[in-house]
Amino acid sequence: MTDTKIIKANSSAIQKRLIPTYIFLVFWCLFSVFPLYWMITAATNASIEVARGKIVFGTYAATNFKNLLAAEPLFKSLANSFKYSIVQTVLCLFICSLAGYGFELYHDKAKDKLFGILLLAMMVPQVATMIPLFRMVSDAHLLNTVWAFILPSISTPFMIMMFRQNSRNFPVDIMEAARLDGLSEFAIFFRMYLPVMKSTYAAAAVISFMNAWNSYMWPKVVMNTDTSAMNMPMLIANLAAGYTVDYGTLMMGVLFCSVPTMIIFFILQKQFAEGITGSVK
Repeated sequence: MTDTKIIKANSSAIQKRLIPTYIFLVFWCLFSVFPLYWMITAATNASIEVARGKIVFGTYAATNFKNLLAAEPLFKSLANSFKYSIVQTVLCLFICSLAGYGFELYHDKAKDKLFGILLLAMMVPQVATMIPLFRMVSDAHLLNTVWAFILPSISTPFMIMMFRQNSRNFPVDIMEAARLDGLSEFAIFFRMYLPVMKSTYAAAAVISFMNAWNSYMWPKVVMNTDTSAMNMPMLIANLAAGYTVDYGTLMMGVLFCSVPTMIIFFILQKQFAEGITGSVK
């Protein structure tokens, strides 16, 4: 009984010492969630109420939605964003995972030097490459097409590095056993590597989809003359570009733009955490 009392006393003392930590964590959680809460409430209020800083739910959600539909092609832009993001994510996962797989599991000095050059490419800002990329896309007659949006981003140094680093945890013994069983190298990749690296694929899918979904500058450059090809960030920019901005309608558009990425992240958040930490299953 004495030992039980001592354990309970120690547990109570530890919990009391942790109270300031809990208060601090709760405060920062509320601080982090507040912008999301404000975005949702602003979408339900009139423009003047948003400008005045009203942070409770209003009754203008239906009006803001009707104004959004009247001002911009919402569903067309949503469809474009999904099309661009899904195609880019699938191609990026395949190409970058294949490159990372080759860099890590088929080592030689030439590949290591090439990988070092890829890492240096991460230091180059996107703005510096925009004019050469635009010239290449224009010469290939791909302006105002989905390929103009997708091709420059289907292979990125960061994604290749991510797959290469996580491939270090891939059990090489499986490859040796598969070769003895007569599997080809591509069969090993598709039938052995992909299932084992599913957490890395999930993390990469979240990152790639969010980057494609939130892309604004590049599609604005290559699709500027075709309003039917604009994505959601371009639609939001159009809503904010007028002399008089309807903040309620603008926040309704921002809400529609944010919901898909939030849903995808919540669905894949466990696999995303495992993939970022380099877990292999």
